[in-house]
Amino acid sequence: MNQTKYIFVTGGVTSSLGKGIIAASLAKLLQARGYRTTIQKFDPYINVDPGTLNPYEHGECYVTDDGAETDLDLGHYERFLNVPTSQANNVTTGRIYLSVIEKERRGEFLGKTVQVVPHITNEIKERMQLLGNSGDYDIVITEIGGTVGDIESLPYIESVRQLVWELGEHNGIVIHLTLVPYLAAAGELKTKPTQHSVKTLMESGIKADILVCRTEHEISEELRNKLALFCNVKREAVIQSIDASTIYEVPNLMLEEGLDVVALKKLDLPKKAAPDLKNWNTFLRRLKNPKHTVNIGLVGKYVEMQDCYKSILEAFIHAGATNETKVNVISIHSEHIDATNIHEKFSDLDGILVAPGFGERGIEGKIAAVQYARENKVPFFGICLGMQMAIIEYSRNMLGYADANSTEMNEHTAHPVVNLMEEQKTVTDKGGTMRLGAWKCDIKKDSLAYKIYGKETISERHRHRYEYNSNYVAQLQNAGLIASGVNPDTGLVEIIEIEDHPFFIGVQYHPEYKSTVANPHPIFVDFVAAAVQAKKK
Repeated sequence: MNQTKYIFVTGGVTSSLGKGIIAASLAKLLQARGYRTTIQKFDPYINVDPGTLNPYEHGECYVTDDGAETDLDLGHYERFLNVPTSQANNVTTGRIYLSVIEKERRGEFLGKTVQVVPHITNEIKERMQLLGNSGDYDIVITEIGGTVGDIESLPYIESVRQLVWELGEHNGIVIHLTLVPYLAAAGELKTKPTQHSVKTLMESGIKADILVCRTEHEISEELRNKLALFCNVKREAVIQSIDASTIYEVPNLMLEEGLDVVALKKLDLPKKAAPDLKNWNTFLRRLKNPKHTVNIGLVGKYVEMQDCYKSILEAFIHAGATNETKVNVISIHSEHIDATNIHEKFSDLDGILVAPGFGERGIEGKIAAVQYARENKVPFFGICLGMQMAIIEYSRNMLGYADANSTEMNEHTAHPVVNLMEEQKTVTDKGGTMRLGAWKCDIKKDSLAYKIYGKETISERHRHRYEYNSNYVAQLQNAGLIASGVNPDTGLVEIIEIEDHPFFIGVQYHPEYKSTVANPHPIFVDFVAAAVQAKKK
């Protein structure tokens, strides 16, 4: 292919309809047909990136290999496509405006009045084509955050209008995702919200090429014809997106609806071979027909909102399918754990994962969870802050340092077994300044980590400011807390574990970010396997 083709995915009526899943599912089908496909997300909020957003506000912050703090939808893109994303795959209004303002300050606009049109829209269009201009992709899918009609989304919608016009016929199309609600009192589906949403889109100068309708009930042929007529799309371009038991069913549902075929037709591209979904469907079959069931306690402080730990939950789905095991993730709020109730809360668990996080709220509950897992030989997995809690717990209970802590929680502790990284001590800006992205780790042979990974050098993604204090590594190692993984450049400890335990490992990095359907993360796979074995005993 000489020219990259572009697909824009917009949403209407309400948020959270699943634009990211539809985009990822279409990309999966196009990829399975042999097209080099990628997805990018444009978010309308003014934060420069999601790194400074409270997880309760926006769910988890997903980190790429190149250290970009991005929207959690990029996690879906990677999990579906098994292709790494980068900074170029996620752009916010804040980043757009920051870039334009910096250009204005440098005098690049030669004294012109800087305006939304053309300067902001030109910046948006330039970034929309960044991946396409690389020559690495045949098709670029762009998801526009928010819903049409939102004030903050208007510059993006206008940019899409301009770009589709500039690209020319068959080079850019728009998929509009909307809601067809079911009114129980009337006992029927209603198309009017979709009609209004499409009308709003058309008022901005954009005609939807394909309509994807989210619904809880089957959309009849009569309703499909009605939607086609009143929304000005071909009948074949009215696609039903019905509720599924798992997001991983959606590519097959979109295949049945012919979404990929319609998109290729409108882009004037050949269908090529039928999508090769053999491995994908093997995963689905194992996911839906488990032979075992385990209960894993997810100990965190943002458990009220599932999206805060989205990548962890998805990694358990991947690892569960690999082990032909249904993983029941039991959310346990770390603020509500103490000596009086820990046995009651943890007695039915086959494994305990202590989750990442920031700040001192709920850390004593996390430390208690680590102690319970260690003393009761329950398979344990600590991620980022979870590993740091394991270091603190071991220091307090095995070395006798009763006040051992992290300087994040207590700057005046006599035993700062976890402290601020040296290069972080002069940092004042909080956005994008943590240790981010992929870093190497050398693993000791004859360790649990080596058994899991099967190699001596790995690369994993990070997002943290605090580290295992190297002044305590030797003492804790002598007491039985093994440093089995170390960064070769900085000497920072990346992995800890203990012997004489069915499974006990803590990692400074975030392995959940790299788990995909095609490549489930090995730590999650072995952790679930250990939980299965623990349950058998």
